[in-house]
Amino acid sequence: MFNEVKKSIKWGEETLTLETGKVARQADSTVIATYGETSVLAAVCFAKSEKEGQGFFPLTVNYQEKYYAAGKIPGGFFKREARPTEKETLTARLIDRPIRPLFVDGFKHEVQVTLTVLSHDLTNDPDMVAMIAASAALTLSGAPFMGPIGNCRVGFEEGQYVLNPTVDDMHDLKNNPDQRLDLVVAGTKDAVMMVESEAYELTEEEMLGAINFAHEQIQPVIDMIIDMAEDAANEPFDYQPADYSDLYTAVKKAGEKGMRAAYGNTDKQERTAAVSAAREAIVEGLSEDQAADTNLGTCLKKLESEVVRGDIVKTGKRIDGRDLSTVRPIVSETGILPRTHGSALFTRGETQGLVVTTLGTGDDEQMIDALNGTYRSNFLLHYNFPPYSVGECGRMMGPGRREIGHGKLAWRALQAVLPAATDFPYTVRVVSEITESNGSSSMASVCGGSLSMMDAGVPLKAPVAGVAMGLILQDSGEYAVLTDILGDEDHLGDMDFKVAGTENGITSLQMDIKVTGITTEIMEKAMAQAKDGRIHILNEMANALTEAGSFSEHAPRIETININPEKIREVIGSGGKVIREIVETSGAKIDINDDGVIKIASSNGEQIETARKMIMDIAAEPEVGTIYTGKVVKVMDFGAFVNFFGKRDGLVHVSQMANERVNHPNDLVKEGQDVKVKLMGFDDRGKVRLSMKVVDQDTGEEIAAEKKD
Repeated sequence: MFNEVKKSIKWGEETLTLETGKVARQADSTVIATYGETSVLAAVCFAKSEKEGQGFFPLTVNYQEKYYAAGKIPGGFFKREARPTEKETLTARLIDRPIRPLFVDGFKHEVQVTLTVLSHDLTNDPDMVAMIAASAALTLSGAPFMGPIGNCRVGFEEGQYVLNPTVDDMHDLKNNPDQRLDLVVAGTKDAVMMVESEAYELTEEEMLGAINFAHEQIQPVIDMIIDMAEDAANEPFDYQPADYSDLYTAVKKAGEKGMRAAYGNTDKQERTAAVSAAREAIVEGLSEDQAADTNLGTCLKKLESEVVRGDIVKTGKRIDGRDLSTVRPIVSETGILPRTHGSALFTRGETQGLVVTTLGTGDDEQMIDALNGTYRSNFLLHYNFPPYSVGECGRMMGPGRREIGHGKLAWRALQAVLPAATDFPYTVRVVSEITESNGSSSMASVCGGSLSMMDAGVPLKAPVAGVAMGLILQDSGEYAVLTDILGDEDHLGDMDFKVAGTENGITSLQMDIKVTGITTEIMEKAMAQAKDGRIHILNEMANALTEAGSFSEHAPRIETININPEKIREVIGSGGKVIREIVETSGAKIDINDDGVIKIASSNGEQIETARKMIMDIAAEPEVGTIYTGKVVKVMDFGAFVNFFGKRDGLVHVSQMANERVNHPNDLVKEGQDVKVKLMGFDDRGKVRLSMKVVDQDTGEEIAAEKKD
């Protein structure tokens, strides 16, 4: 009944298995990839005909994590998986990026890749398994896919590269000082296609070494997919790219001169208008049949690409008049919004980000429910890209894949320099509002985010800057690496290579390419050029803010105190009665951890002090040898009981009330009287022993030994 094919290899510390022919047989191809006990199903379907007038390649990658894969039931009222989580969206983008350029040029049939996590062993992250499954399924499908690709995750621990580190190793790099890198690389047999990383100030040499290490490690995976395809691949789909050479010749003849003149405008808006006019002039110069051809849009883009790319490689001069390595003019401003905790306006050429930092308490941390467990995040970065930023009208909706992806890239770049939670016990939210865009708005978010956090008083370890690199690669092998690319250079070029970091090293790197791979030589040149650009931008940012700004009066103050964990129950009280009383009385917010760390937050210092005193009255322990001011609560024949520490009472025996004989305690003290006492210690039954006679009742100072004698 089933025509099963199964392949396995030993890869790293686990066995990688690919199997097909048993599940979801009505799809064009399906593959179940298993690594350890993590399994992902990849199903590929593609249309056998192209929609009329289709102007782009409609590839969709959907990645979904099922809670049953980890033996969990979803939270919430409906108890089922809902809209994609941030992790699912980011993973779908991660897989889309290396496979999209590998479809045959001109292929515009609809393709859908659906990836479902079926099992998760809580050790091996399913995102890498899903990408391998997608590559294998596309290779078997018969679609015109020039793969396969392989991929892996690389760590960097104690100077050594680690293949496929575990989920726990990668979960919180910030609190794992031995682990300095979370790098994902995808590539073909001959070249790297995609890079995504989170790092802790790695040098360019260390990062390049990690990429080369990853490319070596993915070769067995590629070989296994090829081996499987020889046994189980479908017949190749008979796809013949459209021949529009005659149409392109006519388009070029009608408008090359006008298009070249249009791209001579250095101002974006003027250039956009001129290019639009040049396109209209070309259409007017064509015959009716040529103007109605569905390949006209492709021809127009090809003409634009040839004009821009050829001029850059030939002359070394770019669209806006810069040379290959010059960064656009930069203006950095901080403290521009009066009521926010921190703000910055970062402008680089025609790209601008208004970035705002807000400081919150532990109550503001984000609760994240993932397959491998629930955890909290105290650093949030949200990126918004309104349509007015590019001078357009558009629908205002929730964050899409682009917004989530760009925000995560900026988050990775900045989280490496944040202070430890024990040193700065705040929840930090950074929001980047892109107010103008002409290339690399995500890197503007990094620069503006660094400035706004410093303006808010966040003690960053070092400022961070980011720059986007581009590439023009000609068929002849000639190439040009571009620093700080424009939007046109991005969509007409061959690479978007974003590098962010401090003066000492890289904190985040992301590379997407549109060709079938790039060489180590090109990556080395791009990294070196990116470092020069990054240092230049950091120097420009230093003009705006050289040190952490003053703490906003509107931001909450947080004081951290530590108590004995055994006292937590007393501070909370039965049903939370005690802690509610403290909050209501003081007006401060209070967050209690199981390890005895208590955070008290308020913008009012008196409220913090009131809450701190109430908590310490309950949780603090009196110290032997310390002098306290107490109140007599009861007088007995043998002494007086004194409330000296919070709700703690102790006995001052009659023999400890004065240096001379005392007939009765009533002769010296009365109930309600304030007295000075020294804690002498505890008896065998834990009872408190206090003394009045060793303390001067007027000054509160301990009486010298000779005076006591």
